[in-house]
Amino acid sequence: MEKIPFLELTQTYQELQAEIDVVVQRVMNSGWYIQGEELEYFESEFAEYCDSKYCVGTANGLDALHLILRGYGIGPGDEVIVPSHTFIATWLAVTLVGAKPVPVEPPDDATYTISPELIESAITPKTKAIIPVHLYGRPANMAPIMLIAAKYGIKVIEDAAQAHGARYQGRRVGNLGDAAAFSFYPGKNLGAFGDGGAITTNDSELATKLRSLRNYGSSTKYVHDMIGLNSRLDPLQAAILRVKLRCLNEWNARRVTLAESYQKLLAGTKLVLPAVSAGFDSVYHLFVVCTPHRDSLQTELKNAGIETLIHYPIPPHKQIAYASMQSLALPVAEGLSREVLSLPIGPHLSREDVEKTAHHITQIVGLSEQ
Repeated sequence: MEKIPFLELTQTYQELQAEIDVVVQRVMNSGWYIQGEELEYFESEFAEYCDSKYCVGTANGLDALHLILRGYGIGPGDEVIVPSHTFIATWLAVTLVGAKPVPVEPPDDATYTISPELIESAITPKTKAIIPVHLYGRPANMAPIMLIAAKYGIKVIEDAAQAHGARYQGRRVGNLGDAAAFSFYPGKNLGAFGDGGAITTNDSELATKLRSLRNYGSSTKYVHDMIGLNSRLDPLQAAILRVKLRCLNEWNARRVTLAESYQKLLAGTKLVLPAVSAGFDSVYHLFVVCTPHRDSLQTELKNAGIETLIHYPIPPHKQIAYASMQSLALPVAEGLSREVLSLPIGPHLSREDVEKTAHHITQIVGLSEQ
């Protein structure tokens, strides 16, 4: 039985092997393995790609969020509004600086991102920031969020870990709030061959502070002005990311084409499909469907050789790490955790594999009676 993987990472290397091998050798022969010009080139190129003024490379996406919060002086006694439905890293960054994550639900409409209509009622005098997540590759609804933030004088920090290249009302994510955090985990739309992350911003003061914070709190060797971290994107990963960045638009376009195929082939089934809205240009890091029969569907697809994943089976407030918050009533997030299923998608998935997956799903779940 021919299997359909959820995501085939080796093919990203195979497509670009000649170029990647050259830059790897260049870095290895340079003798410069921490910071340096390779990282500076990538930071400049990624900032330009995101239409932002500055980019600061970090060791991973969680550190990127954590450092932004540190850079803005957010800490103990403060509150940060976060989505109830997201990967736990969004919450962890808030907790790591000593602040309190305040969850806000998404609308129940297959957009999955934080609901602007519910944010204002969650704001208190302790609220210092909002972290909207561009989840699954779809931008959050940023315009009303920015208006609310301006009204209350609070920061907006984009969690763009899943949305490299996505656009909201024609503008790239990474240039919509006060600062943005990206992850270059290997499975991301722009993925390294290991961990990596970055921060984009138009705030020169913040960028300068972040460069110090990521480097032990030092801007001059052996002079430490603040308590910092060791969180640097290494030159080897930066060089590889520079190669992949040149392919990002094309690879995102492939994902969009596959997502459009899923939408057409699965239209009329009993699945809830991802929302498609004007002004929200998703890059489909994931193609997520919903069904109350998620577990049985996943099992039957597995038996057919089709790999799927669940993003995410346990909401953050139900994790043991947040035991004190388990009594919160967050029914949308809890419902999604029981129903979401991520179908195979990626720049190297074939149209044929999408058709096979959709065919099996249609046979399993059947057509809607409407």
